[in-house]
Amino acid sequence: MRYVQLRAFHYVAICGGFSRAAEELYLTQPAISDQVRKLEEEYDVLLFNRHKKQVILTEQGARLLDITRRLFEQEQQALELLSEARALRSGTLRIVADSAHHLLHILARFREKYPGVRITMRAGNSDNVIESLYSYEADIGVLGEIPQSRDFDYLALNSTPIVAFTAKTHPLASRASFTFADLADAPLVMRERGSRTRAKLEEAAAAAGIQLLAAIEAEGREAVREIVASGAGIGFVSAAEFGPDPRLVAIPVEGTSHVRMDEALICLRERKGGKLVRAFFDIAASMAAI
Repeated sequence: MRYVQLRAFHYVAICGGFSRAAEELYLTQPAISDQVRKLEEEYDVLLFNRHKKQVILTEQGARLLDITRRLFEQEQQALELLSEARALRSGTLRIVADSAHHLLHILARFREKYPGVRITMRAGNSDNVIESLYSYEADIGVLGEIPQSRDFDYLALNSTPIVAFTAKTHPLASRASFTFADLADAPLVMRERGSRTRAKLEEAAAAAGIQLLAAIEAEGREAVREIVASGAGIGFVSAAEFGPDPRLVAIPVEGTSHVRMDEALICLRERKGGKLVRAFFDIAASMAAI
């Protein structure tokens, strides 16, 4: 088994195709195809189903990808160890967050101290955050709850209640508060399944004997905000994430004082020793202590 063959397989799998893998590795597509073909022929195994222009992992390919993810993550950690001094001058830190709002002040301080570090950030719900960390597609996550798994290290950022919000022009905007019974008959704009905000709200309503049904389901917090701002219904968010918006008004939900979003900065425990991850956590911890 050759390293170049495993590397070719790995990049085809994570990039979703031979052309993209070739671009990522600065090689030609025939060279990548040849390495994967040799790996399959040598071990008499089919790693990809090739149909027209689509490349889909077989069951054995998916199992091998789980192994190569760990293999190349270990390689990256070795590289970071050998080039720690350089990492804080020119490394890349990948963050996936259920809300970037909780990181803004930390990001500013981190950039001030380490201006050469490139930061990539993408949004995702709680399930996306966990999946991205486990698959080594992100170094740090921001999660709407304290993780229970021992696989993670975390730093609590804040804890705030869930509030409803509507457009200021909505007929219900003048309400002082909502009960779950009120919400059961209202047009609700909910996040996608996998959102902890939605899950906690539905659990609290169910405990009160009320089922909440979404009139509109949207992926992502910003999508919900824009839909609600158009006057289409009522959305939900943690108080810390509501933020100033002249189009919207926040309204408390009765019976949710104990339902709080505990935002946490998290990473895989095995990655806490990485230079960039440790530096980011250290800055976040120092700011939390102020």
